[in-house]
Amino acid sequence: RTATAGMDGQATSERAVKSQKMVLEMLLSDMPDTGYKWNEKDESQQHGELSDWAARMDVQVRPELKALRREQPKADVSHPAMAVNLDACIQCNRCVRACREEQVNDVIGYAMRGSHSEIVFDLNDPMGDSTCVACGECVQACPTGALMPKTQVGSQIVDKKVDSVCPFCGVGCLLTYNVKNNVIVSVDGRDGPANHSRLCVKGRFGFDYAHSPQRLNVPLIRKAGVPKDPEALNTLNRDTADWSEVFREATWEEALAFSAGGLQNLRDTYGKKALAGFGSAKGSNEEAYLFQKLVRTGFGSNNVDHCTRLCHASSVAALLEGVGSGAVSNQVNDVEHSGLIFVIGSNPTSNHPVAATWMKNAAKKGTKIVVADPRGTDIGKHAWRTLQFKPDTDVAMLNAMIHTVIDEGLADEDFIRTRASNYQALKANVAGSAPARMAPICGI
Repeated sequence: RTATAGMDGQATSERAVKSQKMVLEMLLSDMPDTGYKWNEKDESQQHGELSDWAARMDVQVRPELKALRREQPKADVSHPAMAVNLDACIQCNRCVRACREEQVNDVIGYAMRGSHSEIVFDLNDPMGDSTCVACGECVQACPTGALMPKTQVGSQIVDKKVDSVCPFCGVGCLLTYNVKNNVIVSVDGRDGPANHSRLCVKGRFGFDYAHSPQRLNVPLIRKAGVPKDPEALNTLNRDTADWSEVFREATWEEALAFSAGGLQNLRDTYGKKALAGFGSAKGSNEEAYLFQKLVRTGFGSNNVDHCTRLCHASSVAALLEGVGSGAVSNQVNDVEHSGLIFVIGSNPTSNHPVAATWMKNAAKKGTKIVVADPRGTDIGKHAWRTLQFKPDTDVAMLNAMIHTVIDEGLADEDFIRTRASNYQALKANVAGSAPARMAPICGI
């Protein structure tokens, strides 16, 4: 029967419960003897949520059904980060929806019919050979362990879970590190304003650097008499095993005293203005605050800057003029409320993949995306219009667009009159930038 408004559903009737148990038993009968996602509280339950529901409803698989188990698909371990074991797949379609609806990568699909139905990657390619971008959304969605991170197949017991912020780009995705034996074994997306549990390949699988043998775990001080030779540093970057030829190990106390002493000597010799601090976008807001406090209070100087101001100098200037603040005005997923998204000077699917997912979600709901870029980028597949202008001619193209908005009466005159300044100067500046004149320059 088709469900209709006002209909009462009997989800716990004897007939409904019998059907639920039957489905659970049939699904369990096809599961491998050893699963890939063991329940933390009872590792005898080895098929994730399926085992959990079977335990709740007291379902046991009859030997007669077990004897009819399907021919099990072969494991696919072609991907460097994820293991595919479709013998544990219950074809719930969560991975398909995660890939197509959440991340909008359109890699995972549902192929064939009836008992031959199966989950496929692209045109039934091995996962490692497919167009998978390794966001891991499917791994996070899979209830049975058919899709798992290679670093955590089987037991899901960890020593601790550490909530953190992704250390890579500036989107600010929240995540949780799963730590065992003081080693990160996997990462889960955490619900936050920027990502709502989504992650990209960097956030999901880019944690091995934390345990790299090349990572410093004690301070190093340059040996006395060893010059700062650029070629020697290049050699050292290629073969970190030779670090002892240039540096020696030191205690934290010695290293801090050495570096602080050097900074203090510079300050006392050349004055407070001789010192400056340059912050990193990989730090949190709290770390950025502490860093500027060190420079302003410890160094006694206001010479503190941040790489974001350098990388985004043009956008900071525009934001200051346009909205009165050089900071981000709102979280990136607010693009879903937009009627049109204009992307220029940005390759979001590569540099900020989680931010790009919100744009792709918006496009699927009808929002128009206009991409202006000399290169062809992945977000262009979702664009309503693509403006592939000649390199270094973006100003000509933008001036032509502004000219057209003004010339064709498309500007919001009331908004400009009450909220904008220097409009007449802008109008005069683009007066000679008609599209016909700019087209040979920018190629649009």
